Amino acid sequence: MFKKILIANRGEIACRVIKTAKKMGIKTVAIYSDADKQALHVQMADEAVHIGPPPANQSYIVIENVMRAIKETGAEAVHPGYGFLSENSKFAEALEAAGVAFIGPPVGAIEKMGDKITSKKIAQEAKVSTVPGHMGLIADAEEAVKISNEIGYPVMIKASAGGGGKGMRIAWDDAGAREGFQSSKNEAANSFGDDRIFIEKFVTQPRHIEIQVLCDSHGNGIYLGERECSIQRRQQKVVEEAPSPFLDEATRKAMGEQAVALAKAVDYASAGTVEFIVDGDKNFYFLEMNTRLQVEHPVTELITGVDLVEQMIRVAYGEKLAMAQDDVKLTGWAIENRLYAEDPYRGFLPSIGRLTRYRPPEETAAGPLLINGKWQGDAPEGDFAVRNDTGVYEGGEISMYYDPMIAKLCTWAPTREAAIAHMRDALDGFELEGIGHNLPFLSAVMDHDIFIKGEMTTAFIEEQYPDGFEGVTLDEAALRKIAASAAAMHRVAEIRRTRVSGRMDNHERRVGAEWVVSLQGQDYPVTIAADREGSDVHFDDGTVLRVASKWTPGDQLARLDVNGEGLVLKVGKISGGFRIRSRGAEVKVHVRTPRQAELAKLMPEKVAPDTSKMLLCPMPGLIVKINVEEGEEVQEGQALCTVEAMKMENILRAERKGTVSKINAAPGDSLAVDEVIMEFE
Repeated sequence: MFKKILIANRGEIACRVIKTAKKMGIKTVAIYSDADKQALHVQMADEAVHIGPPPANQSYIVIENVMRAIKETGAEAVHPGYGFLSENSKFAEALEAAGVAFIGPPVGAIEKMGDKITSKKIAQEAKVSTVPGHMGLIADAEEAVKISNEIGYPVMIKASAGGGGKGMRIAWDDAGAREGFQSSKNEAANSFGDDRIFIEKFVTQPRHIEIQVLCDSHGNGIYLGERECSIQRRQQKVVEEAPSPFLDEATRKAMGEQAVALAKAVDYASAGTVEFIVDGDKNFYFLEMNTRLQVEHPVTELITGVDLVEQMIRVAYGEKLAMAQDDVKLTGWAIENRLYAEDPYRGFLPSIGRLTRYRPPEETAAGPLLINGKWQGDAPEGDFAVRNDTGVYEGGEISMYYDPMIAKLCTWAPTREAAIAHMRDALDGFELEGIGHNLPFLSAVMDHDIFIKGEMTTAFIEEQYPDGFEGVTLDEAALRKIAASAAAMHRVAEIRRTRVSGRMDNHERRVGAEWVVSLQGQDYPVTIAADREGSDVHFDDGTVLRVASKWTPGDQLARLDVNGEGLVLKVGKISGGFRIRSRGAEVKVHVRTPRQAELAKLMPEKVAPDTSKMLLCPMPGLIVKINVEEGEEVQEGQALCTVEAMKMENILRAERKGTVSKINAAPGDSLAVDEVIMEFE
């Protein structure tokens, strides 16, 4: 077996590979840029080599720099992770020339599957079901319209090279086809240096389902079930699960066999993923093959008990697969939520900064991975599994240079319902402060009826949150639980406060039993009857909730028992109450005496300042371009400036007609969120 491997990646995937390598007794080498000097993957590896400045195109994806690190450390093999150089055939060739093993597929497979047009032709030859479309070169927009009519609207216009949602447009008519063709062509040329475009049928009620394949260099290939990846935004996955709640055994088998046939057609050897689009009638069509380890691989591992990283290393070393298709068993259900440094209240724009608090839920080992002895890292055993693949730590920084992923939080349980329930608790118990993040959104998805029923399509986010995510409105039952909990917690805090030394003599303060709890625009008068084990909270309609907890003032996470049911609340202190976060909702809870509540109703409401005549920076980022000048009249929809952060470029446009009165920023300026870029008359 290899004695030392270099991981040509960063973040949580590098940490993930290191865990398996340690378990196998293999030494690891990390590479890092200036921005990642203190990163977790650097701390976890046995050795670390500096490879350049923060931007990835000057460090992580510079083949010469990575090759130098390999030479310096004497690494025998390289695991590319995903992203960066993982699907770069030139990198695989450079490793081959240097006599270093590539823990990934052969160069030929990368090249063939990396080009969407070539991969589709190979898929058709291998009798893999493909979406009807035109694979030849398209000369101009008029030809694009003609082809679109032949296929039948709606159609998807796609760039042949690249991925990540760039160079993709949906056209519903001739005008859309004309415009989409030109936009996709320009975007593809700018992003990938390749402006080849193809057109295919756009599948309605689409679900994004992918098959995990595993092949060796001896002609053996198996599939490890599927993953449901339909909940996406901007063609990027957010929630994944395995197996899919939609597929039946016959469809799973057909998809799996076709995926293996495709892999064998290109002499694939490693772990890889074949992506399919599946319509409402369970017709499935080949999308593309990812010749690398996927972000969502943990859910496959949790239901099969197979360590995919270990298998990749063994295949790269020349070993045969130790299992056949009949050995693959799907046990239980696994769900993965991608925790991103993105603000869901601002259109999921990236957020950067320091993690002032990062306390993920405690990992628990269970299921096939534990039974097979393949669990990575140390975790106590339990009836269900919680797994958190991460590359950050408390006090660490989320940089503007890289992908905004913080962690991949996974749960496993014997049933889907139980896996969802444990995921809700895990999300509620995840303490994260210092940056904007999508925890509230993930909690909202876990509680959404469509997700619970397993009826989501790739349009889930656009359909359910057409105006963006605006938080969660809690129902009456949830509000009462929080109100009762807040009242009990406030009482404890007030008793603590009365015992503080140095108070005036002869003015002993007594904590009453009657309170008014105000949250989400509602008032709940309550009376508390406390004992040593907890509190009975009486509402004015006769309802009584029993609250018990070990919470003490100052704790930022409260685990409570309310009428025998568990409740996890994130708690922040505000004047006269708490800022409570639960199940995707963030509410200010005020706990007042009846007289204070009476007077509070007479207080004037704070009115938010008028920013309608200002262009605010929507995220921390770099001003790339200013498109207008002071005194210039702008029209609705006109581009005003471009802001860049975390590999994302955002064009900010005018919301209405107006005249630019002042410009406060220039190209090259770094701005914080809500800084004023320009003002209007």
